[in-house]
Amino acid sequence: MQADFPRGYGIHWMPGVAPVAVVMISLNEAHNMEAVLANLEGWAQEVFLVDSHSADDTVDIALRHGVHVVQRRFRGFGDQWNFALRELPITAPWTMKLDPDERLSDELKRNLADAMRRGEVDGFTLQRRLWFMGRPLPVRQEILRVWKTGRCRFSDVLVNEHPLLDGRSIPVVGELEHHDSPDLEHWLHKQNKYTTAEALAAVRGDALSVQPSLFGGSAQRRMWLKRHFFKIPFRYALVFLYYLVFAGVWRAGRVGLIWARLRADVYRFRQYKIFEMQVTGRAPGKRVYALGHPDLRVRQFD
Repeated sequence: MQADFPRGYGIHWMPGVAPVAVVMISLNEAHNMEAVLANLEGWAQEVFLVDSHSADDTVDIALRHGVHVVQRRFRGFGDQWNFALRELPITAPWTMKLDPDERLSDELKRNLADAMRRGEVDGFTLQRRLWFMGRPLPVRQEILRVWKTGRCRFSDVLVNEHPLLDGRSIPVVGELEHHDSPDLEHWLHKQNKYTTAEALAAVRGDALSVQPSLFGGSAQRRMWLKRHFFKIPFRYALVFLYYLVFAGVWRAGRVGLIWARLRADVYRFRQYKIFEMQVTGRAPGKRVYALGHPDLRVRQFD
Protein backbone atom coordinates (compact mmCIF):
# COMPACT_ATOMS: atom_id res chain seq x y z
CA MET A 1 0.00 0.00 0.00
CA GLN A 2 1.44 3.37 -1.01
CA ALA A 3 2.09 5.86 1.79
CA ASP A 4 -0.10 8.96 1.84
CA PHE A 5 2.67 11.57 1.75
CA PRO A 6 1.79 15.21 2.44
CA ARG A 7 1.74 17.74 -0.37
CA GLY A 8 5.29 18.89 -1.02
CA TYR A 9 6.90 15.76 0.45
CA GLY A 10 10.35 15.23 -1.03
CA ILE A 11 11.16 18.92 -1.55
CA HIS A 12 14.24 20.42 0.04
CA TRP A 13 14.73 23.54 2.10
CA MET A 14 15.75 26.46 -0.08
CA PRO A 15 18.98 27.86 1.43
CA GLY A 16 18.75 31.42 2.71
CA VAL A 17 21.27 34.22 3.09
CA ALA A 18 22.61 33.29 6.56
CA PRO A 19 25.27 30.53 6.80
CA VAL A 20 23.49 28.76 9.66
CA ALA A 21 21.72 25.48 10.37
CA VAL A 22 18.67 26.06 12.57
CA VAL A 23 17.87 23.07 14.79
CA MET A 24 14.59 22.51 16.64
CA ILE A 25 13.14 19.70 18.75
CA SER A 26 9.41 19.12 18.95
CA LEU A 27 6.44 17.31 20.41
CA ASN A 28 3.03 18.38 19.10
CA GLU A 29 4.13 21.79 17.81
CA ALA A 30 1.80 22.02 14.79
CA HIS A 31 0.34 25.26 16.16
CA ASN A 32 3.80 26.87 15.80
CA MET A 33 5.36 25.21 12.76
CA GLU A 34 3.90 27.30 9.94
CA ALA A 35 4.86 30.58 11.64
CA VAL A 36 8.36 29.58 12.71
CA LEU A 37 9.24 28.17 9.28
CA ALA A 38 7.84 31.24 7.52
CA ASN A 39 10.09 33.28 9.84
CA LEU A 40 13.16 31.27 8.72
CA GLU A 41 12.45 31.10 4.99
CA GLY A 42 14.97 33.04 2.93
CA TRP A 43 17.28 33.38 5.95
CA ALA A 44 18.53 30.00 7.23
CA GLN A 45 20.81 27.85 5.08
CA GLU A 46 19.46 24.62 6.63
CA VAL A 47 16.62 23.68 9.00
CA PHE A 48 16.47 20.45 11.03
CA LEU A 49 13.78 19.04 13.30
CA VAL A 50 14.12 16.22 15.85
CA ASP A 51 10.55 15.18 16.60
CA SER A 52 9.50 13.01 19.56
CA HIS A 53 6.66 11.18 17.76
CA SER A 54 4.14 14.00 17.61
CA ALA A 55 0.46 13.07 17.38
CA ASP A 56 -0.50 16.23 15.43
CA ASP A 57 0.59 17.66 12.05
CA THR A 58 4.07 18.78 13.16
CA VAL A 59 5.93 16.43 10.81
CA ASP A 60 3.56 17.04 7.87
CA ILE A 61 4.09 20.81 8.05
CA ALA A 62 7.86 20.48 8.44
CA LEU A 63 8.17 18.13 5.43
CA ARG A 64 5.95 20.39 3.34
CA HIS A 65 8.47 23.20 3.91
CA GLY A 66 11.48 21.01 3.07
CA VAL A 67 12.78 20.62 6.62
CA HIS A 68 15.12 17.69 7.34
CA VAL A 69 13.11 15.69 9.91
CA VAL A 70 14.10 12.73 12.08
CA GLN A 71 12.26 11.13 14.99
CA ARG A 72 13.62 9.90 18.31
CA ARG A 73 12.12 8.98 21.66
CA PHE A 74 12.47 11.81 24.19
CA ARG A 75 14.54 11.02 27.29
CA GLY A 76 15.41 14.51 28.47
CA PHE A 77 16.17 17.93 27.02
CA GLY A 78 19.95 17.74 27.39
CA ASP A 79 20.03 14.26 25.90
CA GLN A 80 17.84 15.24 22.93
CA TRP A 81 19.87 18.34 22.09
CA ASN A 82 23.18 16.48 22.33
CA PHE A 83 21.79 13.82 20.01
CA ALA A 84 20.78 16.52 17.53
CA LEU A 85 24.23 18.15 17.51
CA ARG A 86 25.96 14.78 17.29
CA GLU A 87 23.86 12.98 14.66
CA LEU A 88 22.24 15.52 12.33
CA PRO A 89 24.04 16.00 8.98
CA ILE A 90 24.72 19.69 9.52
CA THR A 91 26.89 21.25 6.81
CA ALA A 92 26.46 24.97 7.61
CA PRO A 93 29.42 26.61 9.41
CA TRP A 94 27.13 27.91 12.17
CA THR A 95 24.40 26.22 14.23
CA MET A 96 21.43 27.85 15.97
CA LYS A 97 19.16 26.37 18.64
CA LEU A 98 15.58 27.55 18.16
CA ASP A 99 12.33 26.60 19.87
CA PRO A 100 9.22 26.35 17.67
CA ASP A 101 7.55 29.15 19.67
CA GLU A 102 10.35 31.66 18.95
CA ARG A 103 10.62 34.23 16.13
CA LEU A 104 13.61 36.27 14.97
CA SER A 105 13.11 39.98 14.36
CA ASP A 106 14.34 41.41 11.05
CA GLU A 107 17.00 43.37 12.92
CA LEU A 108 18.27 40.20 14.61
CA LYS A 109 18.38 38.35 11.28
CA ARG A 110 20.47 41.08 9.65
CA ASN A 111 22.87 41.43 12.55
CA LEU A 112 23.31 37.69 13.02
CA ALA A 113 24.01 37.11 9.33
CA ASP A 114 26.62 39.89 9.35
CA ALA A 115 28.25 38.61 12.55
CA MET A 116 28.43 35.04 11.24
CA ARG A 117 30.04 36.15 8.01
CA ARG A 118 32.70 38.05 9.96
CA GLY A 119 33.32 34.98 12.15
CA GLU A 120 35.33 36.84 14.79
CA VAL A 121 34.11 34.74 17.77
CA ASP A 122 32.78 31.25 18.48
CA GLY A 123 29.21 32.07 19.53
CA PHE A 124 26.53 34.71 19.94
CA THR A 125 24.16 35.55 22.76
CA LEU A 126 20.71 36.96 21.99
CA GLN A 127 18.12 38.99 23.85
CA ARG A 128 14.95 36.91 24.13
CA ARG A 129 11.75 38.77 24.97
CA LEU A 130 8.72 36.98 26.40
CA TRP A 131 5.24 37.26 24.89
CA PHE A 132 2.23 36.14 26.91
CA MET A 133 -1.45 36.17 25.94
CA GLY A 134 -0.38 37.65 22.63
CA ARG A 135 1.31 40.68 24.22
CA PRO A 136 5.02 41.47 24.75
CA LEU A 137 6.21 41.63 28.35
CA PRO A 138 9.21 43.68 29.57
CA VAL A 139 10.97 40.40 30.43
CA ARG A 140 14.25 39.79 28.62
CA GLN A 141 16.88 37.11 29.00
CA GLU A 142 20.34 36.97 27.44
CA ILE A 143 20.90 33.45 26.11
CA LEU A 144 23.53 31.69 24.02
CA ARG A 145 21.81 30.39 20.87
CA VAL A 146 24.29 30.47 17.97
CA TRP A 147 27.75 28.91 17.73
CA LYS A 148 30.29 27.61 15.25
CA THR A 149 29.22 24.12 14.26
CA GLY A 150 30.90 21.55 16.49
CA ARG A 151 31.90 24.02 19.21
CA CYS A 152 28.98 23.46 21.60
CA ARG A 153 27.30 20.72 23.62
CA PHE A 154 24.52 20.77 26.20
CA SER A 155 24.46 19.92 29.88
CA ASP A 156 23.05 16.40 30.15
CA VAL A 157 20.05 17.20 32.35
CA LEU A 158 16.40 16.20 32.33
CA VAL A 159 15.12 19.78 31.99
CA ASN A 160 16.53 23.35 31.81
CA GLU A 161 19.46 22.32 29.64
CA HIS A 162 22.27 24.82 29.14
CA PRO A 163 24.61 25.22 26.12
CA LEU A 164 28.30 24.77 26.95
CA LEU A 165 30.38 26.67 24.42
CA ASP A 166 34.00 25.86 23.65
CA GLY A 167 35.14 29.41 23.00
CA ARG A 168 34.12 33.04 23.32
CA SER A 169 30.73 34.60 22.65
CA ILE A 170 29.49 38.16 22.16
CA PRO A 171 25.97 39.66 22.13
CA VAL A 172 24.14 40.44 18.89
CA VAL A 173 21.59 43.26 18.78
CA GLY A 174 18.02 42.34 17.90
CA GLU A 175 15.07 40.64 19.51
CA LEU A 176 14.21 36.95 19.71
CA GLU A 177 10.49 36.80 20.45
CA HIS A 178 9.32 33.97 22.71
CA HIS A 179 5.59 33.41 22.13
CA ASP A 180 5.01 31.29 25.22
CA SER A 181 1.99 29.03 24.46
CA PRO A 182 -1.12 29.85 22.39
CA ASP A 183 -3.41 29.83 25.44
CA LEU A 184 -3.44 29.24 29.19
CA GLU A 185 -4.53 25.62 28.89
CA HIS A 186 -1.42 24.84 26.85
CA TRP A 187 0.77 26.93 29.19
CA LEU A 188 -0.46 25.16 32.33
CA HIS A 189 -0.08 21.75 30.71
CA LYS A 190 3.51 22.57 29.77
CA GLN A 191 4.39 23.94 33.21
CA ASN A 192 2.89 20.85 34.84
CA LYS A 193 5.30 18.66 32.86
CA TYR A 194 8.29 20.93 33.49
CA THR A 195 7.75 21.20 37.24
CA THR A 196 7.38 17.42 37.55
CA ALA A 197 10.69 16.94 35.70
CA GLU A 198 12.39 19.60 37.86
CA ALA A 199 11.07 18.06 41.07
CA LEU A 200 12.18 14.58 40.04
CA ALA A 201 15.67 15.85 39.20
CA ALA A 202 15.88 17.64 42.57
CA VAL A 203 14.79 14.57 44.57
CA ARG A 204 17.27 12.36 42.71
CA GLY A 205 20.03 14.88 43.37
CA ASP A 206 20.81 15.32 39.68
CA ALA A 207 23.55 17.78 38.81
CA LEU A 208 22.36 21.21 37.73
CA SER A 209 23.00 22.64 34.26
CA VAL A 210 25.91 24.76 35.47
CA GLN A 211 27.78 25.13 38.77
CA PRO A 212 25.62 27.26 41.13
CA SER A 213 27.17 30.53 42.30
CA LEU A 214 25.53 33.61 43.79
CA PHE A 215 28.31 35.78 42.37
CA GLY A 216 28.73 34.07 39.00
CA GLY A 217 27.00 34.64 35.67
CA SER A 218 23.24 34.83 35.18
CA ALA A 219 22.89 31.07 34.64
CA GLN A 220 24.98 30.34 37.75
CA ARG A 221 22.85 32.71 39.81
CA ARG A 222 19.65 31.01 38.60
CA MET A 223 21.06 27.63 39.59
CA TRP A 224 22.06 28.98 43.01
CA LEU A 225 18.55 30.29 43.56
CA LYS A 226 17.03 26.99 42.47
CA ARG A 227 19.20 25.05 44.93
CA HIS A 228 18.50 27.35 47.90
CA PHE A 229 15.02 28.58 47.09
CA PHE A 230 13.19 26.44 49.64
CA LYS A 231 15.17 28.11 52.47
CA ILE A 232 14.05 31.67 51.66
CA PRO A 233 11.23 33.09 53.86
CA PHE A 234 8.17 34.46 52.01
CA ARG A 235 9.71 33.04 48.83
CA TYR A 236 6.56 32.88 46.70
CA ALA A 237 5.55 36.44 47.54
CA LEU A 238 9.09 37.58 46.77
CA VAL A 239 9.03 35.86 43.36
CA PHE A 240 5.73 37.58 42.56
CA LEU A 241 7.03 41.00 43.64
CA TYR A 242 10.33 40.52 41.81
CA TYR A 243 8.64 39.94 38.47
CA LEU A 244 5.89 42.50 39.05
CA VAL A 245 8.08 45.37 40.28
CA PHE A 246 11.76 44.77 39.48
CA ALA A 247 11.21 43.01 36.15
CA GLY A 248 8.54 45.63 35.42
CA VAL A 249 5.71 43.41 34.18
CA TRP A 250 3.25 45.81 35.84
CA ARG A 251 3.69 47.86 32.67
CA ALA A 252 1.79 45.16 30.75
CA GLY A 253 -1.31 45.74 32.90
CA ARG A 254 -3.45 42.80 33.94
CA VAL A 255 -1.62 40.47 31.55
CA GLY A 256 1.62 41.20 33.41
CA LEU A 257 -0.07 40.79 36.79
CA ILE A 258 -1.43 37.37 35.80
CA TRP A 259 1.94 36.26 34.43
CA ALA A 260 3.79 37.28 37.62
CA ARG A 261 1.27 35.40 39.75
CA LEU A 262 1.58 32.29 37.58
CA ARG A 263 5.38 32.39 37.72
CA ALA A 264 5.20 32.34 41.54
CA ASP A 265 2.76 29.42 41.28
CA VAL A 266 5.26 27.49 39.14
CA TYR A 267 7.82 27.73 41.95
CA ARG A 268 5.14 26.60 44.39
CA PHE A 269 4.14 23.60 42.25
CA ARG A 270 7.75 22.49 42.03
CA GLN A 271 8.20 22.60 45.81
CA TYR A 272 4.91 20.79 46.43
CA LYS A 273 5.93 18.00 44.06
CA ILE A 274 9.32 17.65 45.75
CA PHE A 275 7.53 17.40 49.11
CA GLU A 276 5.12 14.79 47.77
CA MET A 277 7.95 12.60 46.47
CA GLN A 278 9.80 12.86 49.78
CA VAL A 279 6.67 11.98 51.79
CA THR A 280 5.51 9.10 49.60
CA GLY A 281 8.97 7.82 48.73
CA ARG A 282 8.09 7.41 45.07
CA ALA A 283 8.10 9.33 41.84
CA PRO A 284 4.85 10.10 40.03
CA GLY A 285 3.65 7.54 37.52
CA LYS A 286 4.91 7.96 33.98
CA ARG A 287 2.42 9.85 31.82
CA VAL A 288 1.95 9.61 28.07
CA TYR A 289 1.24 13.06 26.65
CA ALA A 290 -0.58 12.36 23.38
CA LEU A 291 2.41 10.56 21.88
CA GLY A 292 1.96 9.57 18.28
CA HIS A 293 3.40 6.64 16.35
CA PRO A 294 6.71 6.66 14.45
CA ASP A 295 6.32 8.34 11.06
CA LEU A 296 8.01 6.06 8.53
CA ARG A 297 8.50 8.91 6.07
CA VAL A 298 11.43 10.11 8.19
CA ARG A 299 14.47 8.39 9.66
CA GLN A 300 13.95 6.84 13.08
CA PHE A 301 16.48 6.78 15.92
CA ASP A 302 16.27 4.81 19.14
